[in-house]
Amino acid sequence: MSDHEIILPGEPKALLQVEPVRPEAEYREAEPRRADDLPARFLEITAEGHPLLNAKGGLSAKRARQVQEFLGQNFSRKLSLAEMAAVCGLSPYHFVRAFSKTFGVPPHQYVLGLRLDFAEKLLVDRRMSITDIADLSGFSSQSHFTTMMKKYRNATPRQVRARQGRSQANE
Repeated sequence: MSDHEIILPGEPKALLQVEPVRPEAEYREAEPRRADDLPARFLEITAEGHPLLNAKGGLSAKRARQVQEFLGQNFSRKLSLAEMAAVCGLSPYHFVRAFSKTFGVPPHQYVLGLRLDFAEKLLVDRRMSITDIADLSGFSSQSHFTTMMKKYRNATPRQVRARQGRSQANE
């Protein structure tokens, strides 16, 4: 008999398979990572991306369009979850779940993507300071803007601006 089999009392011939105990390190590797630890996944999702309209438990096509328009017009200001949920007529709890199923990311990351896209467009204009761009894009500070740009776009605003300058010079 192997060390993974147990004989039950009263039934000497019955064998039960038991999973071997995995080392703690394997559990840590198997744990799912938090959404904010997945910048590569976030890079694949564009803010203008089409919602998954047939996602079970997600938003209806009408509600998805309404919230997308609302966020597109208001991303640069401070938004509360309750305010976003009210657009769809849902509680904040149900809104987050439905939004995430429909758009593939939580509302906060979706708004962050809109802000980063807008900021990248503004970086083309070299007359605007990075601080002004951060403020116009809805970031709390230049430091917050730089941190988020580095985390999700793998470049600082200055590096993005330099890249855009080089690509315009080559055209």
